Amino acid sequence: MACVKPTRRRVFVALLISAFVTASLLFAAGRYGYWQAYTDVSIFGNQPSRSDTGAEYAMLEKLAVILPVNKNTDMQFYQNTWLRNYLYPVCDWPGPGCKIVCHHISTYRSLDKKTKCFARAIKRFEDKELFIKLDDDALVDINYVIGLIKKYQGYHKPIYISDHERTKTRKFPDALNNVMYGNGKFYMFNRKLVQCLKTDIKYQGSRNEDSVFGGMVSHGCGERNVEYVQEDDRWIWHKEYTSKNKHIDLAFIKNH
Repeated sequence: MACVKPTRRRVFVALLISAFVTASLLFAAGRYGYWQAYTDVSIFGNQPSRSDTGAEYAMLEKLAVILPVNKNTDMQFYQNTWLRNYLYPVCDWPGPGCKIVCHHISTYRSLDKKTKCFARAIKRFEDKELFIKLDDDALVDINYVIGLIKKYQGYHKPIYISDHERTKTRKFPDALNNVMYGNGKFYMFNRKLVQCLKTDIKYQGSRNEDSVFGGMVSHGCGERNVEYVQEDDRWIWHKEYTSKNKHIDLAFIKNH
């Protein structure tokens, strides 16, 4: 019996040390994101991580990513991401890669006209079921998008996914008074919403382009008929992208 007690003691100490080491490793993995490269980020490259089946690629073929651009937009950057096959750049004038042309010089004060321009254009995109409007200083994760497509394709009512807020009440209210609209860096919507957009709304002066889109939704579709869905900002990067050993300034040059 004298030789058994030390053996049990050693086993207990070994188990205690093993548990401590395991807990430390798990804490470090969570703290420094050791697993993140395999589970979270899927921005660049030819194939989506965890989403490489033919059915999921077929779903993406029904997607149009609307990207308003200007002379400072780095289209090569977006061509190097998963977005490249689904991009519909919105340009002031005809040029390489331009799929929607507005024939109007865009400035910060005239972006509302660019929004109305692409809203009219996408009404003709009958082969597309879902749409993303993305700022040219933003990125979105492919698996997040695929998850939204799986959930909302064929949805029975208009969908409007973004970070929504209401316009402020104005002293002289117009069509954009107190309407719900989405943050411009990212909003996603379906064909049912496109079909009911009122693209000829009238309002006073130059207005925020995203509130103009919200006004087209409100007056064309009716807020009670629209499913407003909160976006998940964990999968959307605006102005900067940071993950592990990457830190990218997405808005190095001010656009307007």
